[in-house]
Amino acid sequence: MTPRLSRYRSMSDAGVLELQHVAVLPRLYPVSLRVAAGRLIHLIGPNGAGKSTLLAGIGGLIKVTGEISLLGRPLSHWHGADLALRRGYLRQQTLPAAVMPVFQYLMLHQPGIATEQSVDDTVGYLANALALADKLDRPLNHLSGGEWQRVRLAAVLLQVWPTINPLASLLLLDEPAASLDIAQHVALDTLLAELTAAGISVVVCAHDLNHTLRHAHEVWLLSAGHLAAVGNPRSVMRPEVLSPVFGVEFELLPAGDKHWLVTSGSGLSAATAV
Repeated sequence: MTPRLSRYRSMSDAGVLELQHVAVLPRLYPVSLRVAAGRLIHLIGPNGAGKSTLLAGIGGLIKVTGEISLLGRPLSHWHGADLALRRGYLRQQTLPAAVMPVFQYLMLHQPGIATEQSVDDTVGYLANALALADKLDRPLNHLSGGEWQRVRLAAVLLQVWPTINPLASLLLLDEPAASLDIAQHVALDTLLAELTAAGISVVVCAHDLNHTLRHAHEVWLLSAGHLAAVGNPRSVMRPEVLSPVFGVEFELLPAGDKHWLVTSGSGLSAATAV
């Protein structure tokens, strides 16, 4: 059985995640949001806007006020291994906490319900996609920053990959593109597109506004702990919405058949720097 995914889940508006007046004062003020199946949501905003706080709250890593429901059940009612089978969570990049080979680290993240052969197949697929196939025997402390980030991504993707974990529904990624080069970023985009097509919802903390404009299904814009805007990229990724939040003037300029966000007066050379 190939680990490549197919569109086997219903792409209805079935709710995967619901937030009702969720807050972590004073870092995050009350927000109410809903995530449907198979959605790629980009969480954007300046540094200190509350993005990581919101993501950690959704992941169940910090205490919040209000209520978070995963698959119609309060998040507080999910425990341990059951929660790990439903959602994956990637923190901002950290240093390796142990000295072990890459393959052993990946095995720590395999779903408990998966068969050995299916895990091996999926590890091979993800390792090839993220250019890690020749690094599976390498100790974690011998990896570059970009290699370690790709290992971390492979591990959390393994946790929720639907061919070995059909219970998975949600993936939370805090700055997953950190330390990735362009080719690796494209590879990650391809893997996330496979997940969302299979019905997994993905919430990503992101900083590249033009990447969000191109790829996100929905955008959550945070400003100083407040939810400033929610909607599709065309409605949120507009100069009049973004400029007051980021404190710089943006323009939306045409280039070929696409539009690019640039800071005023900077030209297209600054398109990927915002």
